[in-house]
Amino acid sequence: MKDFIPQIEPWIDERELYYLKKAIDSTYVTEHALTKEFEDRIKNLTGARHAIAYTNGTVALYACLKALNIGPGDEVIVPNMTFVATSNAVIMAGANPVFCEIEPNTLCIDSLKLSNLITHKTKAIMPVHLYGQSADMHTIMEIANKNNLFIIEDAAQGVGVKFDNKHVGTYGDLGILSFYGNKTITCGEGGVILTNCDKLQKACYRLKNHGRDKKGVFVHDYIGFNFCFTEMQAALGLSQLDKLPEIIKRKKEIYDLYHEKLIGLKEIFKPIAIDKRTVPVHWFTSFLTKEKAGLQKYLRNNNVQTRDFFYPLNMQPCYKNMATTDFPISKKIYYEGISLPSSYNLTKKQQTDIINLICEYFKHDTFN
Repeated sequence: MKDFIPQIEPWIDERELYYLKKAIDSTYVTEHALTKEFEDRIKNLTGARHAIAYTNGTVALYACLKALNIGPGDEVIVPNMTFVATSNAVIMAGANPVFCEIEPNTLCIDSLKLSNLITHKTKAIMPVHLYGQSADMHTIMEIANKNNLFIIEDAAQGVGVKFDNKHVGTYGDLGILSFYGNKTITCGEGGVILTNCDKLQKACYRLKNHGRDKKGVFVHDYIGFNFCFTEMQAALGLSQLDKLPEIIKRKKEIYDLYHEKLIGLKEIFKPIAIDKRTVPVHWFTSFLTKEKAGLQKYLRNNNVQTRDFFYPLNMQPCYKNMATTDFPISKKIYYEGISLPSSYNLTKKQQTDIINLICEYFKHDTFN
């Protein structure tokens, strides 16, 4: 195989130029009409009462914490396997992240282990909807309500994902979506805060707008920052939202073909379980194998890029003094987890070649 196959890449074509030209022709480059349209369409997609566009998902998480007055001395429970931005946002707010083990089948936060981590310092739970499926929001919400805790959903990877017919990011007090370059849809950079609470919407807007309720005034009643969106980001996002149904459909086709053709390897190349209550969007298609390192090298030598799972937080060098217990499930999943090429642009021939390479590596029958 000669041509390089990336693990993930965005679907960008001439359709993005249509919206970008609208932004350029308008001469408005900071937040204006296209940003409002983007926020409205996110509300329609998710069912959230409010959608507040932010410069990226990380600062959106930070703003959620600050809007809830979470800061020094407070604790926020996060899953031990997530991108480091989840816990870094907690630290940025001045609070302390507390790591919770993940569920071994879905890889999301283990809701059954949450209660043992709650102390008088705990203020919030931050579940992450990992790799395009949902955490168990029913159990998490029950625990939060019982203990009077806030819920901030990190749905950075969850655009289009539903749990029990409700879009992720809309269960808790606040939730965020991300539109980074490798996400299901992209704005290049970008995030959105979701909430059904008018008071929290106002607080989140002020935080991104220098502490003001509207632009163009110079009396600031609150402390705020510049976390605003741009019209160029909105232009990309609107085009990507147009494509979202096609992207979701294609990613399911990719997921289904991998699973159909690799089912014979299930004892040595195991699929990730999907909670039956979840309608997933297969951001990545991932598997578990004890021969991960060798397989990755074999695929890399054949110009196929794969991706590791997120490095467990308790193992991160920057957090070396934060974790006091072992997380054997997270560690095992990391060392066995591999994400295969899953881009919308992946062709049927490319995917067939990848599947055949995997079968060859495991000395299993290939297909045409």
